[in-house]
Amino acid sequence: MKMVLLTALGVGGATVLGALIGFVFKKISHRFSDIVLSFAAGVMLAAAVLGLILPSLDYGGTYGLLITIAGIFTGALCLNVIDKAVPHLHKLVGADLEEHQTTNLSKVLLFVTAIAIHNLPEGIAAGVGFGAGDTTQALIIAGGIALQNVPEGMVIIGPMLAAGVTPRKTFICAMLTGLVEVVGTLIGYFAVSIAAAILPFALAFAGGTMLYVISDEMIPETHAHGSQRGATYALLVGFCVMLVTDVLLG
Repeated sequence: MKMVLLTALGVGGATVLGALIGFVFKKISHRFSDIVLSFAAGVMLAAAVLGLILPSLDYGGTYGLLITIAGIFTGALCLNVIDKAVPHLHKLVGADLEEHQTTNLSKVLLFVTAIAIHNLPEGIAAGVGFGAGDTTQALIIAGGIALQNVPEGMVIIGPMLAAGVTPRKTFICAMLTGLVEVVGTLIGYFAVSIAAAILPFALAFAGGTMLYVISDEMIPETHAHGSQRGATYALLVGFCVMLVTDVLLG
């Protein structure tokens, strides 16, 4: 349990770390953030397949394939519905902020709500990994999610400050979004620990959410600023690093 809690704090704290970097370097180049995000996407892609989807097949027994496919699509559809209701950060930043500039409070709530809601399933994915009982795989999955949180924390600072939110409130918002991932990690861990029967579906569900995030948010974001080739190779490096790690620690 101690390891789960520390990991949860690490996953959530990665967003805060990114926010601190964002405060120090308010004008971080897109090329740098795209490379970091692409590397994280590669790690998360390998983690989703090796650490969540394949174990789901193993634990599923006779109906493992059906359970895994159902879990993957349920996880993706869940995030799809959330995305329809509350667009994620990369879509909000690209929107006309004038539409949302009624008060500072409304702008803060808009950003916090969007980021927090999307961070919850990511936290759950990290927690579910621990529920499977493989600490090494769980740590690698959580590490991939944490890597993704660092550039996300970096890029939220500039738009919030530009929208008129004070530095203090901006940092508090970053901390709150990180806290949501801590809560999500604990929810995922306890849910699987209490009801072991849902483990195969939960693993596939978590894998589906990660695949959705990679395809719908991370890859488009890293290819939006003219650094497609570098982003592609960074993703492949991240995937291979995860693959090598899995084999060596396997």
